[in-house]
Amino acid sequence: MGNASYAEFVADLVQSTRRREDALPLVDETCRSRLRLHPTKPARVIVFFHGFTAAPDQFDPMGEILYRLGYNVVSPLMPGHGQAGNWSADQPPPLPESPMLYKKFALDWLDRSQVLGDQMIVCGLSGGGTLAGWLAYARANQLDRAMLYAPYLGASMKVIDLIMGVSKRANPFYVSWPKVENQAPANNTARYSYPGFRLGALQAFLDLGREVLELAQRQAGAPLFIVSSESDKAVSNTDHKILFERAVKRNPRSWYIRFDRVLDIPHAMMRQVDGNQWENLLIGLTRAYLESDFTWKELGDLAVAMTKGKTVNQALTQFGWTQRATPNLPIMLTMMDKRSLVEERNASRPQQFNRGR
Repeated sequence: MGNASYAEFVADLVQSTRRREDALPLVDETCRSRLRLHPTKPARVIVFFHGFTAAPDQFDPMGEILYRLGYNVVSPLMPGHGQAGNWSADQPPPLPESPMLYKKFALDWLDRSQVLGDQMIVCGLSGGGTLAGWLAYARANQLDRAMLYAPYLGASMKVIDLIMGVSKRANPFYVSWPKVENQAPANNTARYSYPGFRLGALQAFLDLGREVLELAQRQAGAPLFIVSSESDKAVSNTDHKILFERAVKRNPRSWYIRFDRVLDIPHAMMRQVDGNQWENLLIGLTRAYLESDFTWKELGDLAVAMTKGKTVNQALTQFGWTQRATPNLPIMLTMMDKRSLVEERNASRPQQFNRGR
């Protein structure tokens, strides 16, 4: 595609997106899709899917940095989200209850965004992470990699705990977010978030998450970067680890990180304004993944070398990988759970037995 054709496509995409959202009763401008697009086609385009009951501005800090680094950045408004209304149990927000609607939405934006860069990356938080995970398997051949932040997956016991006791409510099919999850930040940027939802709306993502786990069990997908937090009260880190273990077997460029509880990083982890005081750390880890080509085993080799007293640079020199290092790689190596990694490697080694004569 020439520069003229690219520019025409970008102008049409921006205009058509605005027209479609002009027809909706949006809460305000914070709910609009974010299209950060360069005047000429760059090497990479990244598509961000925001969280369940949230809106595209969740990815503003990271999206702005990646745009400045040369990426085209697309953050579309998810179906049924960000719409104005007096929402309650009697009048629940218009969230889809069918995974098929989200799949169609994701495929439409994937097809549109293919024109915006030579390499395609998808990313998502919460339910958006589940959707990005589905694309990583449904369209693996079109993607360079996928990044999943705290995705909902089908077996999440924490989600089940969240909705326990709904039969005691006046409306057993409607759930209000617990206050700890619905506290608006000081500048009230979360005013677009819906106060609650019908169970079927959440079930759509749990069904999709279960499908992602099943797909990962039987086929290769795009490389995954899965991010969890021990402080997350909405999803199951166990499910995230299961997905990672299945993914890395077939695609060794998959990575996994779980934030320690001491960092107190919540489910809505993308921004400081939503409670993540380590926003820059998350952005650094993301850049480390995007900028690197290390396999998980290679990262593990470096991390194990560091447990033996070597610095990052010394470990890279030991393996002859200095030229492959990127500025943000030390952040990932520092944050990796090296103790667990060493224990897992030792457990997987064949037991040696002394055989006397």
